[in-house]
Amino acid sequence: MSVETRSLDHLVSIESGTVSRELFVNRDIYDQELESIFGRAWLLVGHESLIPNPFDFFLSRMGEDSVILTRDRKGEVHVLLNSCMHRGMKVCRYDKGNARSFTCPYHGWSYSVDDRVAEQPGQLVGVPGFEEHYHCQLDKKAWGLVRCPKVVNYKGTIWASWDENAPPFLDYLGDMKLYLDAALDHRDGSEGGSEVIGGVQRWRIPCNWKFAPENFIGDHYHNISHRSVDLVGIGPSAGRGRRDNEGFESLIIGFPELGHGVIGALPHYEERPYHPAYTNSPVAQEYHREVYERRVRNLGKERRVLTGAATIFPNMSFHGIQPRTLAIFHPQGPTEMEMWRFYLVDKDAPPEVRDVLRHYFLRYSGPGGLTESDDMENWSYATEASKGRMARRHPYNYQMGMGYAKPVEGLKGAVNGGDTTEENARIFYNRWRQFMEGRGWSELMGRN
Repeated sequence: MSVETRSLDHLVSIESGTVSRELFVNRDIYDQELESIFGRAWLLVGHESLIPNPFDFFLSRMGEDSVILTRDRKGEVHVLLNSCMHRGMKVCRYDKGNARSFTCPYHGWSYSVDDRVAEQPGQLVGVPGFEEHYHCQLDKKAWGLVRCPKVVNYKGTIWASWDENAPPFLDYLGDMKLYLDAALDHRDGSEGGSEVIGGVQRWRIPCNWKFAPENFIGDHYHNISHRSVDLVGIGPSAGRGRRDNEGFESLIIGFPELGHGVIGALPHYEERPYHPAYTNSPVAQEYHREVYERRVRNLGKERRVLTGAATIFPNMSFHGIQPRTLAIFHPQGPTEMEMWRFYLVDKDAPPEVRDVLRHYFLRYSGPGGLTESDDMENWSYATEASKGRMARRHPYNYQMGMGYAKPVEGLKGAVNGGDTTEENARIFYNRWRQFMEGRGWSELMGRN
């Protein structure tokens, strides 16, 4: 069934609170998503700590496109399409490393990121038989690797968009910035003080990519899935439950005009009371107590928020407190996705603290994490059960809490849906519909 066969209003009806199962199984819809959403939106590509030195590279993805995240000699970050301009072969087949140039193993075209050789990163500099076969007539400057036109380093996270007309990243983020900051900043409140620990976990799940960001954008209702995990000791202090007491009321806060959403706290101006954590490690407990005290001093009366889980449209989600992670959900066909997890720690955290956090991250998240295992089971079985012809005739229900969301004072365009609602899921799919309709950026960003 093509996208044209059924109107987008029928596929996603915010008014009735329903979403067609076709969004999760249909190949035509998926193909249009790659163009209309992943070809335009700001996407998380990686983290600067994965490429700390000049000419370091990290292989990432944008939609189904393989891209190379790399630094030049001056330290500037670039995103290059990992496909030779001659016959399309991947010019980089390693997950990470250090290289001044990338050479295609098929016919030997080579591309440089060294400004002493190339005028711009990814320029074609080497062509076997350039004189003999091409008679020196091939325009090397015109056949460099495709460069992503929009790249931003935001507090260590690298974002990119293929659309040169995309709005500035901070405009795209809006006041959701406060919640992302809560995850990326040092725990003592200093700006951008985190880094990735232990590389990146990657695994594939037989489900549509949208199941995951919907889960993180504000689905408190699915906690029934984690009851067995809550009975065992996987929390930071290895006590009963998935997390230590986080000490704040978590609400469903969404940004209807942007498609983002969060399970978090409303903006406030005083630090919440200290709640002991990591009590199974005296070193980790003392470190976090000291960090808390510095945070109280550093932030003073500044506005702050707390982030439980959140989604930045379309396919990036994060935990801001326990565990502290970034996630990307890469589309891999209508019924498969590749999930990536980046785990964050304070840059100056001592080795024992890092080790305690690493063990907790692995207990909670990733393909072997107990909580993530519950989610993967839900998403994969829901996908399988939605493929049949009879199942596809019946939409999913997103009616919980319709009409009860209220504006949030101090957050531009935000609404508060309470502690359990599907408001943020409706926000997410309404934004999906807007992108799929092909709206211009002025309309998408509310400038008309």
